[in-house]
Amino acid sequence: MGKVSVVPFGPQHPVLPEPIHLDLVLEDEKVIEAVPSIGFVHRGLESLIVKKDYNEMVYVAERTCGICSFGHGMGYVEAVEKIMNVEIPARARYLRTIWMELSRMHSHLLWLGLLADAFGYESLFYHCWRIREQVLDMIEESTGGRVIFSVNKVGGVMKDIDAQMLGRFVEKLGDVEEQICAIRKNFLGDRTVQMRLCGVGVLTKKQAHDLGCAGPFGRASGIATDMRIRGYGAYADLDFEPIIRTDGDSYARCACRIDELLQSIDLIRQAAAKIPAGDLSVPVKGNPDGEYFMRIEQPRGEAVYYVKGSGKPYLNRLRIRTPTFANLAGLCETLKGADYADVPILVLTIDPCISCTER
Repeated sequence: MGKVSVVPFGPQHPVLPEPIHLDLVLEDEKVIEAVPSIGFVHRGLESLIVKKDYNEMVYVAERTCGICSFGHGMGYVEAVEKIMNVEIPARARYLRTIWMELSRMHSHLLWLGLLADAFGYESLFYHCWRIREQVLDMIEESTGGRVIFSVNKVGGVMKDIDAQMLGRFVEKLGDVEEQICAIRKNFLGDRTVQMRLCGVGVLTKKQAHDLGCAGPFGRASGIATDMRIRGYGAYADLDFEPIIRTDGDSYARCACRIDELLQSIDLIRQAAAKIPAGDLSVPVKGNPDGEYFMRIEQPRGEAVYYVKGSGKPYLNRLRIRTPTFANLAGLCETLKGADYADVPILVLTIDPCISCTER
């Protein structure tokens, strides 16, 4: 048996975009066990229900995380709408879906850039973020914000995307699609990338299922779970299937996210072709009285929003469970037996969002 030591990893590390801490038990250069510690950026957002009424809490929910802010707002308002039996207009459902997919694209492109940076491919890192800027430009043009959109409200949405703007978006996404297909060859066809990702951090389908892994992290192991197939928003009217891989390694996780970028473009095209005319919102009277679990597919996987009200403007409870929290157990499993040098890449392959996790 080699020398056993405990090495702290994080919360600050050149590869990590967010503060996560792991105590790594090493035998020479192999990881025997990984023990995560979280809580470095806990902000207590859920407890603000005592200070903000259920309408104001939309903006708090959005600030759970910058990268996936729209999804947090969408999940929260749809939970409140279910409690209050509010049926939003069809056009609002389609607009939410379009913005959600644009949000997924900018999140995945951000992650791809960080992955390229972890390899030392600085030019590829900048190129991924250059493509992401085009997506952010569309978000900014349609909502006024680049990261925090603030277009969701209980009862619908606050802004519209007219036919002319939507047509420009579809045309621009054609150029974005070509660029994504080009970088896809760099990520999936490059020999150096394959050496760093193929067969590294394998998580079997059974392990992913037993550990409750979510999103591309779970789908890369063959778990065909995607909350969008539940049909919230306008997804029931769109044609798509969950993108899965069966190898369960870091390469499969990368491939899943790249293919989801192309899938998001297709979903936006479908939504743009089918979006109906009509109102953006409906009047909402009264206060939430009841409870509801809303499940949506964030870029990193399934997110759960539990909302409970008792007929007052201020909620009794707001609870958010984020996909990174679900994926931490799977991450620790993939680290077992890994080389110490592969730890930063493996942490990155779950696309960690510690801001979401700690709220």
